[in-house]
Amino acid sequence: MSELTKTSPLSKTAISVKDMALIGIMAAVCCILGPLSIPIGAVPVSLQVVAVILSAYVLGAKKGTLAVVIYILLGFVGLPVFSGFSGGAGKLFGATGGYIVGFIFMCYISGIFIEKFGVNKVYMQAAGIVSGLLVLYAFGTLWFTFINTKGIGFMNALEICVYPFVAIDAVKAAVCIILGNPLRKAVLRLNR
Repeated sequence: MSELTKTSPLSKTAISVKDMALIGIMAAVCCILGPLSIPIGAVPVSLQVVAVILSAYVLGAKKGTLAVVIYILLGFVGLPVFSGFSGGAGKLFGATGGYIVGFIFMCYISGIFIEKFGVNKVYMQAAGIVSGLLVLYAFGTLWFTFINTKGIGFMNALEICVYPFVAIDAVKAAVCIILGNPLRKAVLRLNR
């Protein structure tokens, strides 16, 4: 390591080429899984939650969140990476856009628990994922209530946007825990 690198303030925050590649891969996974959805009402059932949780497993809180932000920016500029192969500012700032933005918080919260408690404390990983989902639900539902012009209140919005998805998201979270731990172990071995 050169003397310049040792004293550089960026050396503590720099992202390695390996990290950049993994961030790009997880952003791509979000772009691949995100559009796959089943429209069942105001909010479709999609695989976005799976992609976001797996990003937290593979990359942790900060880098996983960066991958999710890249995914959201790609959708914002118009790539059809959101549910139902949609994209653009209209989708992001529309009634369900709060759930898309909420993925940022969900990934960060889940990632913190995954990093802190490691692959051996599955119950704490589950607690982190549930905490992230609760923040996602709250943020997205508040956004939906604010944007919706039909005067739907928060409790009615929960009935439309959250309650039908709780069991489905629990199954997604369980699948992510099963897949995420081996992925995390593999990535940690790569970083040694």
